[in-house]
Order: sequence, then C-alpha cells, then structure tokens
Amino acid sequence: MRKLGTEIRTFTSIKEITDFLINQTSQFRALFDDYSQWLGTLLRDFASTHKSEEWYQKSAALQKNLKNQSKKPAESANKGKKGSKGKTEDSTWVKSGDISISYTEQGQTEILFEAIEKINSKIQQIEKFKDAVQQLARLGLGTTVNYIVYIDEDIPRKIVLKPKANKGDESFKFSTELSVPAFFNEKA
Repeated sequence: MRKLGTEIRTFTSIKEITDFLINQTSQFRALFDDYSQWLGTLLRDFASTHKSEEWYQKSAALQKNLKNQSKKPAESANKGKKGSKGKTEDSTWVKSGDISISYTEQGQTEILFEAIEKINSKIQQIEKFKDAVQQLARLGLGTTVNYIVYIDEDIPRKIVLKPKANKGDESFKFSTELSVPAFFNEKA
C-alpha cells in the first residue's frame, strides 16, 4: 500500500488503530536505523579528509548522540542540531528558486541529520497518539463506534467517533431511500 502524507482513514476498532500505529512506528524506526547507519558510514569515510574541520567534529558528536537517542525520546534530538547550522549552512548551500543545492559532503550529512530528526519526531508523535488511543479504550469505547482518523504528514492528528448503525437501522434507511424516489417517479 502506498503511503500518503495526508489522508483520512476509518477504523472499526481500537485494536485496528493500535495495529496501524505499531506498523507505522516500526516502519519509521527501520528508516531511522537505515539513515543512522548511512550517516555513520559517511562520517567514517569523511574522517580522513575532514577530521580537523569544525562541521565534521560537530557532526561526529551529533552522530554519537543519535546512537544513544534511538532508545530515548526525540525531545533531546533538536538541542544539539540547531547549534550546528548557523554560519556554515550559508556557505554550503546555494539557493536556486525554491530549492537549496549543495555539492559538499557537509551538505550530505546535514540532510541526513535533518531527515533523522524528522523521523525521530514522527516516531514520538505516533507514540503519543497511541497513548491517547489507549486512553479511549480505558473509557470503554470499543466496537460500538467507528474511528475516523485524520492523518497529516504521516502522523495521526484527530479522531472522529461515529456510532455504528444497528443492522435494523441500516435496512430501514435502505428501504426508505428506495421507496421515496419510486413514489415521486410514478406521479411524473
């Protein structure tokens, strides 16, 4: 199934939502691990040519923090990164219309750090949403409602609780919907 950044999905149970959230989290964790390994490989490769440069030293320190952070919440992720941008970002990136272009190894490490931080933030937001869904289960909501979930940028943001229709109600609605147009068609 192709993932969309923004969508609305209907779930029939809290378990179905929880399974979806667990799947999303595991996909983001796998991506986090892949990018972290890629970044580690790049930094090891760049060590011989850039070891004395300030951007490399900051990147190496941040990468060490990422290893520890993969098991911790994402809130500490953004503290070190903001200090590493600043003056060096202007010298490695060139604006071309709406995009920034870099030809340096520093630019490559910067986009990996940025992607890793966003993924880590998404993991944390999904975990918070999962906790909120578990609170719904404690309230006693279960199979009597459908859960319409608004997902924005791959993160569930809102839930609409819609009572499920009884089978008797559905057949009554279906019958009346069919009989009303038939009645008007006979007079015309």
